[in-house]
Amino acid sequence: MSQVSHEYADSNGVRIHYAKAGEGPLVVFVHGFPDFWYSWHHQMGGLSDEHTVVALDTRGYNESDKPEGVESYDMMLLVGDVAAVIRNEGREKAIIVGHDWGGAVAWGLAAMMPAIVDKLIIVNLPHLENLVRELRNNPQQHANSQYARNFQQPDSHEKLDAAGLAKLVARGNADLEAKYRTAFENSSFDAMMNYYRRNYPREPYAEGGLGLPKVQCPVLQFHGLDDWALLPGALNDTWDHVEKDWTLVTLPGTGHWAHHEQAELVTSTMKWWLAMRR
Repeated sequence: MSQVSHEYADSNGVRIHYAKAGEGPLVVFVHGFPDFWYSWHHQMGGLSDEHTVVALDTRGYNESDKPEGVESYDMMLLVGDVAAVIRNEGREKAIIVGHDWGGAVAWGLAAMMPAIVDKLIIVNLPHLENLVRELRNNPQQHANSQYARNFQQPDSHEKLDAAGLAKLVARGNADLEAKYRTAFENSSFDAMMNYYRRNYPREPYAEGGLGLPKVQCPVLQFHGLDDWALLPGALNDTWDHVEKDWTLVTLPGTGHWAHHEQAELVTSTMKWWLAMRR
């Protein structure tokens, strides 16, 4: 990837940092937990020849502001941060790419602010309505989500440290681990946990779901089938929540960070899919 520039958008007083490269239609990448903008470096490099690519540090992480209080991490504010970046780039709409919590934000943005989402790409985050359904009906998903209920506890941030989180993401890559450790040392663990405290579904899980409007744009979705935290059963019936075409790419033998573990396949598929929809 060519050298990135570093920009900042104002989201109602919260400064959101993002890295930027390339020229063309705007692609906005949104990371999950625990992560930062560099998560997308492979995909940014692959798409920057024909697109303007920007990757956020979401609020609480790395170079972005870290407002205090659980209420500062409400989904509507997270969605607003992505919208602020699009505005800061002087664009009316963008292609949105999200992983994990970034995927939740991306689904939410496409549902709640459809006019600014041209196309949607999701990595390892089932549609939010389906996740609630699985938490209600699938005992294995409920059991595997115990970590999220633990994260909702008021002292959960005290059990996190930068070195441990960096090892989790880097999976033995020393250079990557060093980058992540630096980013996490500059992040707020309390903020990371506030995503879960404010937004992760709580019991009792509503029978009627969340009531989100249908997504109005084309959707490309990747899912590593070895993701123990987000089981593939939640992919079922996604077509009920999207108005246009939905392309699903399942990745056997791949875990939660599919865009790292299968970087070339994910990037090349993104390029193909976007080229087909010009």
